[in-house]
Amino acid sequence: MTTREQLRDQVNAIVRVDERERASIAKTLDRLTWSGDLYDPRANDHHVTASAFAVSTRGVILLRHRLLGIWVQPGGHVDPGEAPEQAAVRETLEETGLVVQHVEPATIFHVDVHPGPHGHIHYDLRYLLVAPPLDPVPHEGESAEVYWFDFPAAIERCEPSLVNALVKLSQSEDLWNVKD
Repeated sequence: MTTREQLRDQVNAIVRVDERERASIAKTLDRLTWSGDLYDPRANDHHVTASAFAVSTRGVILLRHRLLGIWVQPGGHVDPGEAPEQAAVRETLEETGLVVQHVEPATIFHVDVHPGPHGHIHYDLRYLLVAPPLDPVPHEGESAEVYWFDFPAAIERCEPSLVNALVKLSQSEDLWNVKD
């Protein structure tokens, strides 16, 4: 299981893309000092979530969020006993049907603090994952609108708070350097 100290080190190492991420980093670092379960939405209305920028030679995957109607990356809550980097892989599998892997070492690429449902605040740890360039086939009950986008199209389509992160990702191909 990833320790709070390891999470703090990874969050501190992020190259900030904008003022929103700078503020999110500060809030996340503060949240990591709180006692109790970081991940349980029933234990605290401020909890850590995990998501993924899944990339391949086809670009990056975005999905239309079932409840919010916005285009975002796969992600969600961290299950009991699960590390956030594992949650990012599991959520991506559930929401895209694709078996993905971390760019080694598994590292937080971006963070964002934003309102979640039920008045909760999500401290979202966003990982970089490599996926096979196959068509997404989401699991039953997940959004049916899941597609690969090249970076210009993803940047045009996505929730506005993702734009700078996707620009950073598009300029960081050497980090993930996928080959099909």
